[in-house]
Amino acid sequence: MERLPEFVGNHLFLFSLLVSILMLLIWNLYGDMLSGAKLLLPDEVTRLINREDAKVVDLRAQTDFEKGHIIDAINISADQISGQLDKLKKHKESGIIFCCASGAVSTKEARKLMNEGYEKVYTLKGGILSWQSANLPLTKGLK
Repeated sequence: MERLPEFVGNHLFLFSLLVSILMLLIWNLYGDMLSGAKLLLPDEVTRLINREDAKVVDLRAQTDFEKGHIIDAINISADQISGQLDKLKKHKESGIIFCCASGAVSTKEARKLMNEGYEKVYTLKGGILSWQSANLPLTKGLK
């Protein structure tokens, strides 16, 4: 342990890489909790849809949406969401669940919506991929 400062001094580049990797690992593990939006597993999403009439907003492109989406979800692509806030206002009280392909885009968009004053904003953890791996149904085509 007393030779650690000598090692760090001699191998500064390697030590910097170690610190960077550790910071990225910590961010990956705890960054979702710091995002503000509550991450839900697929079974929690189905509970919110069935009991509280929450609305699922699929942020993927329309072509991906048509290939398979959660039943009764509405499709608003992530780049159009700021112009479509009026569609979401009627679901403000019951809750809005964002989903995308893997969960990364939906977390960012959920944070933006929370900054607009929405309180019941959720994200499907792992996106549609987690929904499919939980063997839950998808429907095809447009509404």
